[in-house]
Amino acid sequence: MTRLIVWRHGNTDWNAAARVQGQTDVPLNDLGRRQAVDAAELLVRLRPAAIVASDLSRAADTAAALAALTGLPVGTDERLRERHFGEWQGHTMAEVAAERPEEHARWTAGEDVIGGGVETLEDLGKRVCDALQDAARLAPPGGTVVVASHGAAARSGVGHLLGWGREQLRTLRALQNCHWVELTHDESRGWQMSAYNVGVLAERPAPPPV
Repeated sequence: MTRLIVWRHGNTDWNAAARVQGQTDVPLNDLGRRQAVDAAELLVRLRPAAIVASDLSRAADTAAALAALTGLPVGTDERLRERHFGEWQGHTMAEVAAERPEEHARWTAGEDVIGGGVETLEDLGKRVCDALQDAARLAPPGGTVVVASHGAAARSGVGHLLGWGREQLRTLRALQNCHWVELTHDESRGWQMSAYNVGVLAERPAPPPV
């Protein structure tokens, strides 16, 4: 059985301000770096065989906290990047709701955003799913791989991997910063979710998954 841990990055100043990050390369803040260290101290107990991260620094630096405890290198994969939010990036969600109400309403309803250059959910889920499957192949039999990614990317990628529809996926809460999803795979049952939103007790409520 292969175990795959899909780990959201630590907190950033843009998370704290509910500002849309998307694929903007926003670094971890002090809280985010502490969260990464605390989470790594739990994840190291799973004895990962490989670590892979989005190439955006907030995810790569989160993964580096685990690498420091394991001695493993961190592989990067740009397919693990956050959803591209186009013209929303850099704006707060309150600004998006006020200035682009139709687009925001579609996002809130879990539908594809029409306009604004926002990546479709299908494209997001497929690219992240492909990256997760490639990462899982790095594990030896019975091994564990840890993948550091982003909130919307992780949820959509996991949903695509499990074959879930959008309505099913919307029943999942957003991943909190530095929390993770645990998936397992074997030949008879395929991919299964064994845990969701696991991690150290959050110091603040989870921001939107962007």
